[in-house]
Amino acid sequence: MSYDFDLFVIGGGSGGISSARRAAQYGAKVGVAESWTIGGTCVNRGCVPKKLMMYASRFPEQFQAATGYGWSQSDSKFDWPTLINAVENELKRLNGIYDGMLERSNVQVLPHYARFIDAHTLDVGGEKVTAEKILIAVGGKPVLPPIPGIEHAITSDDIFHLPTQPHKAVILGGGYIGCEFACILNGLGTEVTQVIRGDKILRGFDEDIRDEIQAKMIADGIHIMTQTDIKHVAKTDAGVDVCVLLNGHEEHILADVVSLAALGRKPNIEKLGLENTQVELAAGAIAVDKYSTTAEPHIFAVGDVTDKVNLTPVAISEGRAFADTQFGGQSRTMSYDNIPTAVFTSPEAATVGLTEAEAIAQYGADNIKVYRSKFRPMFYTMPDIQTKTLMKMIVHAESDLVIGAHMVGDDAAEIIQGVAIALKSGATKANFDATVGIHPSAAEEFVTMR
Repeated sequence: MSYDFDLFVIGGGSGGISSARRAAQYGAKVGVAESWTIGGTCVNRGCVPKKLMMYASRFPEQFQAATGYGWSQSDSKFDWPTLINAVENELKRLNGIYDGMLERSNVQVLPHYARFIDAHTLDVGGEKVTAEKILIAVGGKPVLPPIPGIEHAITSDDIFHLPTQPHKAVILGGGYIGCEFACILNGLGTEVTQVIRGDKILRGFDEDIRDEIQAKMIADGIHIMTQTDIKHVAKTDAGVDVCVLLNGHEEHILADVVSLAALGRKPNIEKLGLENTQVELAAGAIAVDKYSTTAEPHIFAVGDVTDKVNLTPVAISEGRAFADTQFGGQSRTMSYDNIPTAVFTSPEAATVGLTEAEAIAQYGADNIKVYRSKFRPMFYTMPDIQTKTLMKMIVHAESDLVIGAHMVGDDAAEIIQGVAIALKSGATKANFDATVGIHPSAAEEFVTMR
C-alpha cells in the first residue's frame, strides 16, 4: 500500500521534533502536525520561559550581594511588562530556529491538530493523511482537579501571558512547578502563599532537598500552608478567594489577581481519536514497550504522553532511539537509570540517582553510606548573606558505587550534570576521592567529602 508519509508525527514538541528530524536524516518522508507553536511545552510554556523568569527573580539578592563587594546600593525597579515582552521575543526567536531546522531537514509541517480516523489514517485540519508509521508525541497538559470554582484559577501555562504582575498570588500545589513559580513570583516582589496537602514540598525528592528548599522559601517570605486542603475557589470583586481547610477550620486567602493552580499534569490524549485504533492505555497514559511501540505495531509514542519520566531530554532521547530503531537499522532503547533533573527554585536543586530513602529500600540501611556537606559559598561571605549550599552523596557500601548525588545551591544543575556522567559511567566513591578538586569552588565538595 502507498502512504503519504513514511512517518507522521503528531505533536511538534521536543520529542516529536527530535524523532522527525532523525527519521528524515535516514531518508524517510516525514510530516509533523502541530496545531499550536513549534517547540511544544518546554520552549513555549515550560522550561525555557520559566528559567528566563527565574533569572529575573534572582536579581534582588544579587543587588544585595553587590554592596558587600563595594558597589553602591541599587535603586533599580522591576517592570513586569518589560520582562514578559522580552521573554515572548526570545520564544519567537526560538520558534524560528525550530521552524528552520525542520525545513532544512525536509520535514513537512502541517499547522493543524491531528486525529486518528483509523490506524493508518489521520484527519489533519480536515484533510486525510496516511502514514506507514505514526508517532504520538503530544505531551501533557495541566491538571485542574474537581474543586468548585477551579475555573477561576489559571494554570502554569498562563502565567507567562499575564499583562500585569500579581500583587498577591496563591499557589495550589507543592510539586516542582508550584515551587518554582512560588519562588519566581516571590523574587519579583509578589506576595505568595503556597497551599500543600502534605507536610513538605517536592514529594519524591530526597528528604534533605525537601527540607532545605522549604526552609529557605519560608525564610525568603513565602507563606507555605502545610497539611491544608482546598475547599473551593470563588471570584469576588476584591479578587480571587481561596477557601482552605486547616486543622478543621476554614480559612480564606485572597489573591488580588490570580490563584495559580500547579497540581500536576496528565497525558494530552482526549482528542486523538485513539478509540479508532488498537492503542492501549495504562493509568491514563499511552502504553508502550521498551521500543516505544504501542499495541498497534506501527503506532509509537514518546515523551510525557507515556507518563514515564516526564522530562524534555528524556522525550528527545526516546524520540531519537525510536528513529534509530525504525529507520536507522539499529536496535536502540532508552535507559532510564541515573537520569539527572533540576528544580529551579531559589535556591536551585539538582539530583541524580537514588534518594536516601530509595537506597535504603533497595539495599538496606546497613549497606549504604551517606555523605553530607553544608556550607556558605564564598560568594555570600563578604555581603554576609546567610545562604547555604547542601551537597549529599549516597554510596553502596559493598561495591563503593556512588548511587545518588543531590545538591541545593547556586549552579546545582550545572554541577550535577557533570556528576551524572560519573554515575552513568559507574564511578565509585574512590574515583571521586581520587579526583582533584577545582579550588576555590563549590563543586569541589563532591570530591572532598569524607
